[in-house]
Amino acid sequence: MEEKIKIIKDLSVEEREDVFVDIARMLEGTAREAFVEGNRHFAALSANMAQAIFVSADELARDDVQNAEHVLEQATAMIAQFKALHPYSVVSTAVH
Repeated sequence: MEEKIKIIKDLSVEEREDVFVDIARMLEGTAREAFVEGNRHFAALSANMAQAIFVSADELARDDVQNAEHVLEQATAMIAQFKALHPYSVVSTAVH
């Protein structure tokens, strides 16, 4: 994902929007894992950021590229932070 951030300026609007949708899906997955592991605060932050990106993916892809880069950097930083603290992914996300 890091390489996509660096070349975001070279992508078309549709490709940028796809990148935003992909990163939002990754944030949603991170939110689910965090919730299952009991980290509700991080799960809420990640889910809220994913929702905000989903809602505004079109605007982010069309508007200022620097703002788009900043949003992608923040999202990837959140994912990287979670992966650093939880290097092993959850096998099952069933909550009882």
